[in-house]
Amino acid sequence: MSRTLSPPPRRAFLQWTAASALAPALSACAGPPRGTPVPTGMAGRASVLGLANERFHPLLGTDALEAELKQATERRVARRGARSFGELDLAFLAVSGGGEDGAFGAGLLCGWTEHGGRPVFDIVTGVSTGALTAPFAFLGPRYDPKLRHVYTELTAADVLHQRSLLAALNDDAMADNAPLFATISRMADEAMLRDIALAYGEGRLLLIGTTDLDAQQPVIWNIGAIAASGHPRAADLVRRVFLASAAIPGAFPPTLIDSTLDGQPHQEMHVDGGAFVQAFLYPAGLGAIRRERIAARRPVADAEAYVIRNGRFDPDWADVRRQTLSIAGRAISTMITVSGYNDMLRIYYATRRDSIGYNLAYIGREFDKVLPSPFDQGYMRALFQYGYDLGRQGYRWHKAPPYV
Repeated sequence: MSRTLSPPPRRAFLQWTAASALAPALSACAGPPRGTPVPTGMAGRASVLGLANERFHPLLGTDALEAELKQATERRVARRGARSFGELDLAFLAVSGGGEDGAFGAGLLCGWTEHGGRPVFDIVTGVSTGALTAPFAFLGPRYDPKLRHVYTELTAADVLHQRSLLAALNDDAMADNAPLFATISRMADEAMLRDIALAYGEGRLLLIGTTDLDAQQPVIWNIGAIAASGHPRAADLVRRVFLASAAIPGAFPPTLIDSTLDGQPHQEMHVDGGAFVQAFLYPAGLGAIRRERIAARRPVADAEAYVIRNGRFDPDWADVRRQTLSIAGRAISTMITVSGYNDMLRIYYATRRDSIGYNLAYIGREFDKVLPSPFDQGYMRALFQYGYDLGRQGYRWHKAPPYV
């Protein structure tokens, strides 16, 4: 079904991002000040809180992430009273980006609770709006009321302050997301952080993705380890990671995170994890362990992966004007859409390789409402209810991405 409607506001953000590359006058603008970035090639050595396992740089190697998974598995085995990893039934959840469409995943999770059978997830990952959903999903049904509140009661004023055109061109984004940071700070309060730390102690992992713009590196933050560290800056870092993961480049300012390298202070610039991937699942090491056990004919417990795609797969038709910014903006939004689909394919083939069940949810063609303005409450409430109804009725999870 084609929708011959005006493009959503997010596409306007993308068009302005493209415009910045085309406006020579911008090169003369100094922009807001920032601290010294981490030198080239040193991103993997810089630390924020001084914790060895606070975050991982998967493009630089996965040994540290896989070691963290092994230690978490040992805690999980002990917690469940199992004799080995092979006896653990596992459940994973990945929540994708999608801006306001995050209301779909939130509604689906709440409806799933009402239907029954929602598992306790061993690993939950989130990117962009998925990073805001992930902690609620990780902590389980008792956090459903707060999850519902985030996606049905908040307004645009709780997320952003629109800047003037001049400010957008001379500053670091079209909008100021200070209201979103205040919202996140209320959401990720001390009680939530304590609960995340307790779950981490039980061997469960909450992983959030951001993008380090200076280093051009994806970063996976180990939220449970940070929350459990007792570090005086742990709460602030967790909130800044959530903010950074949802910082659409050009639309919202990057999040600056202070770090240290060889005793010297630096400042990193982090944005939406969707600049690299819109969804990710379990570390590769888990699949290797399962494949080794299967090859050796050793017992392997059931494992199910659930992926919530906060978006559509049907083409979002638009009447593109024959103008540079319109064409550039449409091309960028198309690349983002295709990137999201490729992430679903990547996860699908990884789960098939590792003998893990694949379950995918996404917004169907039958939901035909269009976002009239950024973070429109009416749209988000309707989408939440759509997802909620599907979950409450017993969602029929897709066993493969479309077109496979």
